[in-house]
Amino acid sequence: MIDAERARFLQLFFFAVALEERAQILALGIVSTHVHSLIALNVSADIPRLIQRFKGASARVAMRDNIGPRQRPLRWAKGYDLRSVSPGNAARAADYVEAQSLHHPDEAIAGWTQFRVADIAAELSRQPQPAS
Repeated sequence: MIDAERARFLQLFFFAVALEERAQILALGIVSTHVHSLIALNVSADIPRLIQRFKGASARVAMRDNIGPRQRPLRWAKGYDLRSVSPGNAARAADYVEAQSLHHPDEAIAGWTQFRVADIAAELSRQPQPAS
């Protein structure tokens, strides 16, 4: 389960990993059971590697850095769903992704406010970079 502390960690971690992988997160929606993202990929993107870094590395770093309750470690389901979006539908897709707490109100994270992608760069510059 993703709580407010883990949601904050994940948003920064995912952005840092995306930068390292030459990808850009355009939108991110986090609820207690899952994450949606809209990502602009580099033409040479290695999607399985990117997803592995998002999921596997975030779980390792969360455990190492004691992010969230230790008795409930961050664990990801196997696999992922990937869909392409045309540039003309990107804004609508971003709205959908960022509104996950409205689509899944019983999975909204108490004590956490969804961030705006435009504000994350400043926050990320103040945080240590992830070690994966």
